[in-house]
Amino acid sequence: MVTVRRSIWHEPRPAGARPVGRLDWLLVGMFVAAALVEGIVRPDVAWRPLVSVLALALIPALLWRRSRPLTAALVGWGVAGLLSVLQLTTHAGDLGLYSMIAVPILLYSLVRWGSGREIVLGTAFVAVVVVLGMFASSATWADVFGGTVLLLLFVALAVVFRYRADLWHRRQREIRNQERVALARELHDTVAHHVSAIAVQAQAGGVVAGVQPEKAVEVLAAIESEASRTLEEMRSMVRVLREEDAVACSPQRGVADLLALARADATPTVEVSLNGSLTRLARPVDATIYRLAQESLTNAVRHARSATRVGIDVRREGDAVRLRVSDDGRTEPGPAPEPGFGLLGMAERAQLLGGSLSAGPAPEGGWVVEAVLPVETPT
Repeated sequence: MVTVRRSIWHEPRPAGARPVGRLDWLLVGMFVAAALVEGIVRPDVAWRPLVSVLALALIPALLWRRSRPLTAALVGWGVAGLLSVLQLTTHAGDLGLYSMIAVPILLYSLVRWGSGREIVLGTAFVAVVVVLGMFASSATWADVFGGTVLLLLFVALAVVFRYRADLWHRRQREIRNQERVALARELHDTVAHHVSAIAVQAQAGGVVAGVQPEKAVEVLAAIESEASRTLEEMRSMVRVLREEDAVACSPQRGVADLLALARADATPTVEVSLNGSLTRLARPVDATIYRLAQESLTNAVRHARSATRVGIDVRREGDAVRLRVSDDGRTEPGPAPEPGFGLLGMAERAQLLGGSLSAGPAPEGGWVVEAVLPVETPT
């Protein structure tokens, strides 16, 4: 119980409170008009001028109900308490106006928008005012029960909307975290791909430097271009990762961008083949195909021994799309090695979309990565 009290006491104000807008001013105007009309047409209200002035004094507190909920509740319920004291000391009749329904609204706003400390202090004050009012009006047990149920209804509604909004904000944070994880994976894939390409070009430059110096200059220019592209992509992704709020991310690459991976002027050469209707894939499938192909290409460039060619083939097969990345590298005899974290992550991506991924040595030599994904993501 002590832990619960401490957690409530230290609970911060909920996020997402809107500033004062036209609807708030309209609400205040309606209550002001109602209070003025009641002050004129209800002769049964005792101390009518004073009660009308007090009612008009508390109504502007509605404008603070989200920004300063405790202050607004203290003002509104303070006026209600003052009327109860006046009724108790003067033995006057009914001192309430129907427009005083604004006071329970302030209780709702206190629980909906207040911090834990404000809720505890404010509801304690409200409880004292309610008890005083019931005593001053000599309320019957039926009145006590009805009034208590009404106030608890306002509190319950506030709690429901408060924690519903809290769940929504938590869900938004989870979505942003998932987006950051996806961006971090893309950052890894991008850097690994480009650095592997730079390493291959640097090795080629070392070979031709002594024989064809002019070719070495071309290789250095290609390395510079690749490094600049890598830095640009890294900076854009890191900028997004640093953002605290949700941001509009740049469009993810897809199957159409695979053609940019093809190259014929380096070893190994990369050949890309796209077959079938690949323009209406679901966005997650489209992006996953590109990332799987890119990472498979990176692995082939890094690890395929004596490879001269890497083939990337994507084809539509009914309601599925098949990706096949193969190389002609030399494989060691014996059992296939255990899959590393990269392959496990690729298989996990495919499984999340309802697909599958396999990787291993090909019968004719080399290494093959094959993935099959549904065209539409599962619902």
